[in-house]
Amino acid sequence: MKAVIFDLDGTLLDRESSLLSFLEDQYVRFRGLQKIDKQAFVNRFVELDCRGYVWKDAVYQQMIQECGLDMSWEELLEDYITNFHRHCIGFPNLLEVLDLIKQQGLKLGLLSNGYGQFQYANVQGLGIEAYFDCILISEWEGLRKPDPAIFHRALYKLSVRAEEAIYVGDHPDNDVRASRAIGMTAIWKEDKYYEIPAEANAMIQDLLDLKLYL
Repeated sequence: MKAVIFDLDGTLLDRESSLLSFLEDQYVRFRGLQKIDKQAFVNRFVELDCRGYVWKDAVYQQMIQECGLDMSWEELLEDYITNFHRHCIGFPNLLEVLDLIKQQGLKLGLLSNGYGQFQYANVQGLGIEAYFDCILISEWEGLRKPDPAIFHRALYKLSVRAEEAIYVGDHPDNDVRASRAIGMTAIWKEDKYYEIPAEANAMIQDLLDLKLYL
């Protein structure tokens, strides 16, 4: 193996904890939100957010309509875009495993769906930008996982073949099946919301479990 490529959300970034931290902070900073119960606000946002698969313009508009808030959804969305990265929380042993990979002389790539500047700011928020030899984000690349073309582009940027690379991600389709289909070693980062993908070459619960496969 010559390279390890990671997904971001749900793999390196603990998005669930990060989102809760941001929402609690936003609730405190925007007095208009305090017309409703804080826990009710957080719970409904998380429900509408659908684990990040619904963009926040729709979430905030729905929240304002349902709760009868006299607020601008655009202002709340701008605050989300501007400040979410300040609340980014990595999974345990994040820096340890990245250090280990670099010490072994392997190349590191990051491949994420999402909006370019927003996701890049989240990488910076985790303090891990400097570890990666390439960072590909779907908006900037004009391609989205599970399109095989975006995986091939990452491999090209790292100058490695598919059979020389490990891909680590939490989504059964976008990460595991897509990377395995082009010949990469697919490692599933366990996620309680999904069933174990049969296509995974291996699975891990903690990032440091990757030591077994390097």
